[in-house]
Amino acid sequence: MSARIDHAVTSGTFTLDGETFDVDNNVWVVGDDTECVVIDAPHDVGAITELVGERAVKAIVCTHAHDDHVRHAHALGDAMGAPVWLHPDDLVVWRLTHDVEPDGELADGQVIEVAGTTLTVLHTPGHSPGSVCLYAPELGVVFTGDTLFEDGPGATGRSYSSWDVILRSIDHVLFALPDETVVKTGHGADTTIAAERATVPGPGSPRPE
Repeated sequence: MSARIDHAVTSGTFTLDGETFDVDNNVWVVGDDTECVVIDAPHDVGAITELVGERAVKAIVCTHAHDDHVRHAHALGDAMGAPVWLHPDDLVVWRLTHDVEPDGELADGQVIEVAGTTLTVLHTPGHSPGSVCLYAPELGVVFTGDTLFEDGPGATGRSYSSWDVILRSIDHVLFALPDETVVKTGHGADTTIAAERATVPGPGSPRPE
């Protein structure tokens, strides 16, 4: 298997509910020297196209539709001749940023093949209704977007999010993965499924104040 993971960090802003914050986002590219899939499209089309190089891009896969992850999705797709895919439950969030719909839909259990490996779409609502994670068993990783981070769940204090739902998603979906699975997040450092079992409260736990 020749598939590998390439990584960059881009900087910009996140805006929701009338507030704007400075954020650094991870960009993940899964592929080989010939083809790849890009996970999210944050902030800087040039930095992402540099990371991709001359490879054919099969798709830009959006983990969710907050603007720091999708603001440049169509521009990136146009630059690379690639479709933009999003879970349809996140269209309500996508439309806060875009007037044009994504090119295709993601579905729970969908398998994306690239460079001799696979990415399985896991629908993990909570941070947003259509949040997804991408599990690559052959690579031993899961790309969690903003659903799971080092030291706990993604944020749920804004519109279209739910603390109870994200806890269920993490417990029922992500914690069903092998303990050694490396968690590659939308912001910040890697972690593992085993490490986060010790940090994430169980379903039904009260949200921290």
